[in-house]
Amino acid sequence: MSGTPTFSAAMTAAVHEQAAAHLLRADGQEDICFALWSPSSGATRTTALVRELILPGEGDRILHGNVSFTPLFFERALATAAARGAGLAMLHSHPLGAGWQGMSVPDVAAESGNAGAVMGATDFPFVGLTLAGSDQSWSARFWYRHAPRDWRPNWCENVRVVGEALRTTFCPDLVPAPRASGRLVRTVSAWGEQKQADLARLRVGVVGAGSTGGFIGEGLARTGIQHVRVFDFDKVDEHNLDRLCYALPSDVGKPKVRVFAERLRSIATAERFLVEEVPHAVYEPEAYRLALDCDVLFSCVDRPWGRHVLNHIAYGHLIPVIDGGILVRTNRSRQLVGADWTAQTVGPGRACLQCLGQYDTAYVQTEREGRLDDPQYIEGLPGDHPLRARQNVFGFSMACASQQFLQMLNLVIAPLGLADSGVQRYRFVDSTMESKRRCTCKPGCALPSLIAAGDKSPYRVYRT
Repeated sequence: MSGTPTFSAAMTAAVHEQAAAHLLRADGQEDICFALWSPSSGATRTTALVRELILPGEGDRILHGNVSFTPLFFERALATAAARGAGLAMLHSHPLGAGWQGMSVPDVAAESGNAGAVMGATDFPFVGLTLAGSDQSWSARFWYRHAPRDWRPNWCENVRVVGEALRTTFCPDLVPAPRASGRLVRTVSAWGEQKQADLARLRVGVVGAGSTGGFIGEGLARTGIQHVRVFDFDKVDEHNLDRLCYALPSDVGKPKVRVFAERLRSIATAERFLVEEVPHAVYEPEAYRLALDCDVLFSCVDRPWGRHVLNHIAYGHLIPVIDGGILVRTNRSRQLVGADWTAQTVGPGRACLQCLGQYDTAYVQTEREGRLDDPQYIEGLPGDHPLRARQNVFGFSMACASQQFLQMLNLVIAPLGLADSGVQRYRFVDSTMESKRRCTCKPGCALPSLIAAGDKSPYRVYRT
């Protein structure tokens, strides 16, 4: 799957808050700092993951309404980036600005004039970011050489701040807000045109086109999301027909992603709707890179390797992953004794899927070795082993998908400023929703140390 190269930037809420505290001055003057960034290389999108600020010391910059930096400050920042194997970014503020910001003549001169030195010292393009003071929106661009001494900006499509909420600023020239549509009147009336525009322009990946993934895709298409990417390597089987909301008996034997995509195209409410089919598992290199092009990912997989990959993407590449799982338990008489489903969003500041017990890393290697596709191995597991659990019901999938979808809405809409849905678990047998839990990773978990590592992560979680 090929396309025109695109660019974006992302940072954690903690980095954003530190930058805003420095750049937005009480006296209303512009300010400046540098930052280290790591690349996140998707199939078509390169993202600058802003990891660490380099703040000015005494005498490092001159404030005069606008701001300028000294050569020594730039050289110190550049040396730090080169020594750390990182890219270098320059962050500055437009105190009275709102929304996506353009560049003044001094802005262009400051960034273009140093782009060559940055590329030469780090092998990465110089990245410029601007913070608008009125609403704390970011804009960003990558600087590339078009001719000798001619450096020009490649504007990012969006800048994402990832924390309890997902706050995204879009470049209106590259990703314009969708026009109001009569098909979405009731939806827009719930949260307004701006929030709808924020939702609609996200590129959303659905990893797993099974029963929960099918319902989530239906929700995305009907809510006006403009760009959906669906991942699944499997075909529709007869035993899927009691749970797949998008499949007919005539679809048996067809690739799930093809049937799923056809359904989404037929019901989409966005005027410009694109659904892309990825007939591969997310741990395959091609699918992995395509997942890195997304702004949000839904985890609708039931095996450990896929969850392991998505877990690393959520932290290493700053792409929120909204996970769901269903566990049905029966006794020896095949009577239902338990059915629980959970939904949780993972990413910086939240507990990861491994720490939440959603998968066991021991079985990741088992799946890598192909033993989960060996009937003899599966039959040798205890009858109540999670890897043998195959029971599911249409209604359970629908309920789990609903909880996952609501987690995404909370993450992006943040009604009344509340965005963290926590870990949600529903118990079917006694009709009980457990109290919402907010969790962090366990001591010793490696994921917090990999936040915004991107391509620099020492782990290769996809198939090699």
